[in-house]
Amino acid sequence: MNDGNFNKAEQAAVGKWRKMGNRDSDIYAVETLLRAMEKKCVSACARFLALNETKGNVWTLNEKSTTPSALLINSRSTIIPVLCGKKEIPCPDFLKELIKKNKIHSVQGQKEDVLILEKKMKQMGAQSADIYDYDLMSLDRQPNQKTFLSVPSNLVLRTPRLTDLDAIAPLQAAYEQEEVLPSGSDFSPAASRINLANIIARGQMLCAEVGGRLVGKININAVSFTRYQLGGVYVHPDFRRQGIARGMAAEFISSIIKEGRGVTLFVKKSNPPAQRLYSALGFTVSGDYRITYY
Repeated sequence: MNDGNFNKAEQAAVGKWRKMGNRDSDIYAVETLLRAMEKKCVSACARFLALNETKGNVWTLNEKSTTPSALLINSRSTIIPVLCGKKEIPCPDFLKELIKKNKIHSVQGQKEDVLILEKKMKQMGAQSADIYDYDLMSLDRQPNQKTFLSVPSNLVLRTPRLTDLDAIAPLQAAYEQEEVLPSGSDFSPAASRINLANIIARGQMLCAEVGGRLVGKININAVSFTRYQLGGVYVHPDFRRQGIARGMAAEFISSIIKEGRGVTLFVKKSNPPAQRLYSALGFTVSGDYRITYY
């Protein structure tokens, strides 16, 4: 059906949504599905692995068997659909309660999945505010270093310490305001610093230093089963076009690949320089990613 409304007979045919239980068999079934979709759903896998600390939950679409055929992950006011190629889903009635009682900040994931859920949410009265489309890119081998530009002779790439927090905070703040926050959103310096301190404390960041000044950063922003998702790539405007971002990314990615993990990231379709940088490193586009803010 095109309008997303199902009568009882049709509902029985396409299955229904239910909240994932605490039984090992339920959790295992969801994990098995996510592992099969991991390369295109790193954010969903990471949110699933962090559910205990985020107090989120998973809703599964069960059809003729107890094995889920699709998922909706609710974590920190974000809904991530993993629809496994489905072109239509029954209306998730539980979303009505979420929309009424809790502010849904965003829906994100593979574009084809997000479009389907966007339609359902619109039927429930939710109106989107901002929409961003990205290329989902992946790399599973050592990055290409043959095309590097020359870099400043006094460039130092190193893992930051918590004592670097004050120096890196302006870079993180600029990154969040330029690349992350939807238009009209308020920037919270305190929340930004807390997030930054946690990333540094986990050892999931590399920074670039020129002449003793911290001018760039790159970090892991999601940890999946076998992959890391990169984010937070930022170089101060005064130090761009010097090969710093490419050298910083190559160094960081190389260390991840040596761990035996793959690397995933998404870059805005409106950012050709970043697309060229990652393509030069060896990344290939593996899909379309979409974030819709409400």
